[in-house]
Amino acid sequence: MQWLSWDLNLKTRLIGETLFNLLFWMYFPFLTLHFSDTFGKNVAGLLMTVPPIMSMIGNLFGGYLADRFGRRYVMLSGAFLQAGMFVLFAFSLSSWIDYLAFIGIGLGKAVYSPASSAMVADLTSEKDRRKIFATFVTAMNIGAVLGPALGAIFFFQYRSELLWTCALVTFLYSIAIWINVRETLPQSVKSSVASIHFPSVMKEQWQSYAVILSDKAFAIYILAGMLITIAIVQLDLFLAVYVKEFVPAQTLLSWNAWSLSLSSTEIFGWMVGISGLLFVLCALPVTKWFEHWSDRNVFLLSSSLFGVGMYLVGFTTNAWLLFGCVVIFTVGEVMRTPVEQSFVSKYAPEHARGQYMGAANLQYSLGRFLAPVTVILSEWIMPIGVFTFILLCALLSAVLYVKLFQIVQKRESSPYS
Repeated sequence: MQWLSWDLNLKTRLIGETLFNLLFWMYFPFLTLHFSDTFGKNVAGLLMTVPPIMSMIGNLFGGYLADRFGRRYVMLSGAFLQAGMFVLFAFSLSSWIDYLAFIGIGLGKAVYSPASSAMVADLTSEKDRRKIFATFVTAMNIGAVLGPALGAIFFFQYRSELLWTCALVTFLYSIAIWINVRETLPQSVKSSVASIHFPSVMKEQWQSYAVILSDKAFAIYILAGMLITIAIVQLDLFLAVYVKEFVPAQTLLSWNAWSLSLSSTEIFGWMVGISGLLFVLCALPVTKWFEHWSDRNVFLLSSSLFGVGMYLVGFTTNAWLLFGCVVIFTVGEVMRTPVEQSFVSKYAPEHARGQYMGAANLQYSLGRFLAPVTVILSEWIMPIGVFTFILLCALLSAVLYVKLFQIVQKRESSPYS
């Protein structure tokens, strides 16, 4: 499917979300430093544990609202909330207000996310979903690659201008949603919306998610995703510690009197940059290569590749070999991203697609919450022991995916094989 032939809803959101993600990565990586300078490292560390919890709440609440009041309504609410919080951030003269604005931006993003994913599923056929989700992933990672490099300049030297730009772009994107994006909530669900009253929303939301999480197959999916997320997040956690403490400065290239040498922190920076660049360059081609693979086999290969690639890091301090390990585990991560959303969109009942999208995000919130355990382990065991723990998380994830699809295949209505 060519981008120009997409539905106007999708084209509007692809452009808007690409711009927003670019701006997001211009400020987000530097907020921990900002709050550390203001509150101290210990307080900042505690404060940064709150966003994953708020994200989890926002995803669940946003998914519920998307199935009850419409995708467009929830996306507008999330987008306008982010725009308002950016204005507050830009006006702020207090670090505490900065922090509250940051929490508000994250909450708006979390509320927006499941409705956005549900709308993609509403508008696309099953055979095209992987490609379209892969295109959105590519757009997001363009921001992840370019944003930090630009943010290193703008966040510290032109913070106010950056925040006002974020506010303006997010506000204009909200207006674009208002004008161009139509509602895609299935008609059969719309008919039941009128019977819902606000006082009963929280009770009904709790009951709905209790039913979803009691689904054995879906609970296994979340658990498997949580385990592989613990492994994936190590790129920003234990891998940084390992490279800084155990990888020495070394010459990468030399020719006659010229040489390119990197410190340990620069080697880690290159590893992160290579991973981000591979996401941008490989998301669509990799999705194309594996388009005829079943979801089951993609999940299995993805978890195995990521676990093995990360495990091999523990056997070398050579920069070139480390870059090779990055290629292995990044390809594993790239494979799974569009398939995750495609799987949930196929698995979820049409009337609860937004809620399932929101519940599926629990795997990321829980995984990120538990992932720092590796840094604690590194105080007690050798690096290879920590990398073995990461490998076991990835392999256990693969085992759970096998169990998941065994359950799914037994259901007569299941489209999976």
